[in-house]
Amino acid sequence: MKKLTTTIILAAMVSGIASIPTAQAQGKDKQKEKVVVVDDESCGCELYFIDGIQTIERNGLFGFKREDGTVFAEPKYKFVDQFHGNYCIVLHGYNQYGLIDRNGKEIIVPEYEEINYPSDGMIRVKKDGLYGFFDTAGNKVIDFQYRTASGFNEDNAVVLIDFDSSTIGYGYINKKNELVIPAEFEYAMTFQEGYAVVKKYDRFGMIDKNGNEVVPCKYLEITGMNDGRFFAVDAASENAAMFDNRFKQLTGFIYERIISYNEGFYTVQRKGKVTFLDVKGKERFGMYDDVSGFYDGYSMVKLNGKYGIINQRGKVILPIEYDNSGWRSMEYLFSEGLAMVEKDGKYGFVNKQGKVVIPLIYESAHQCTEGLIPVQMKNMWGYIDKKGRLVCDFYFDAASYFEWGRAEVVYQNTTYKINTDGVCVKNCKTFPKKIKFNL
Repeated sequence: MKKLTTTIILAAMVSGIASIPTAQAQGKDKQKEKVVVVDDESCGCELYFIDGIQTIERNGLFGFKREDGTVFAEPKYKFVDQFHGNYCIVLHGYNQYGLIDRNGKEIIVPEYEEINYPSDGMIRVKKDGLYGFFDTAGNKVIDFQYRTASGFNEDNAVVLIDFDSSTIGYGYINKKNELVIPAEFEYAMTFQEGYAVVKKYDRFGMIDKNGNEVVPCKYLEITGMNDGRFFAVDAASENAAMFDNRFKQLTGFIYERIISYNEGFYTVQRKGKVTFLDVKGKERFGMYDDVSGFYDGYSMVKLNGKYGIINQRGKVILPIEYDNSGWRSMEYLFSEGLAMVEKDGKYGFVNKQGKVVIPLIYESAHQCTEGLIPVQMKNMWGYIDKKGRLVCDFYFDAASYFEWGRAEVVYQNTTYKINTDGVCVKNCKTFPKKIKFNL
């Protein structure tokens, strides 16, 4: 049986989401946390304060402190995650998960087999192989009784009910642990935009919050509602069509793959070619061998082995004549107003008008970040600025782009970290004094 890309159809129940991936989900999104990096002379290291909190370690155990040095969670945990909003998952050891808040208070004591971050005000927790739920104050509100359960979304959660030793079904509970939609489905996903994907008789459909079947369970696959649109796969053609949230069919069953959704456009495949589909179901901007999807209004496109860039009006910003070889081929989009391009094995940069502003003279390069670009010449790496001016000569065996004010460089098989002033900030005892940034 031919299938749509599985990642867009059946997301794991624990996530509570079945949707079409965006370009951000594919790794193009920037870190949104506020990050402050402090050079700590006492340890000769860097301290990363993410949203004002930094992990600390003592005798192999971990805790947290704030930028002012205040320790609010003593180092007593074997493992810790990064804070997600007000909460952080911590572990005392294997199968000993818990949750603390930004004051270090243990909302849920670390003694459970599994725990998730709060979703819809509820925390999914596993004990002795069964799932239950706590509220964000740490009160257990639903006892451990479900062999499988999703997180809460739109006031409901999917649970698996064992009727007897041979009969099971998926249904929906509310926050009072009342079964509000009967467990009559072979599979079910959490609600999105008022509707949920369900499976009956080996076919998929969609229900509303009253359990009414608003899309018949007759499709091979179906996506969750996403910005008022979803796709369903016809059993006869094994191709997908787009529908709106009034269940009107907007396209024919003609698409072999639904690849991603970003900035108001789906990327879809038809007859082996890739194109853009707007929310009205209209194909836009022509057919290509591949596309990156839009990010900040621009998309890389590939045709006949060559690459270019278009904008959301379909205008060709960069002619489709560049090579863009290697694993980064679809990622040469704009960063700080510059896009990296490659032709005949040489790299350079263009601006958003498609004008070459840094000549294609380098053997390799990375994206522009924090005003600086790592470039390679004669197998050695240095840095240039956004105008193409050489900031640091070609001293390095390898050099990364800057992130949070730091970059890794390799000099004579030793790895160092430098800041945007070219000053070494990590492993600096043998860092050559001759290496300086001409800013």
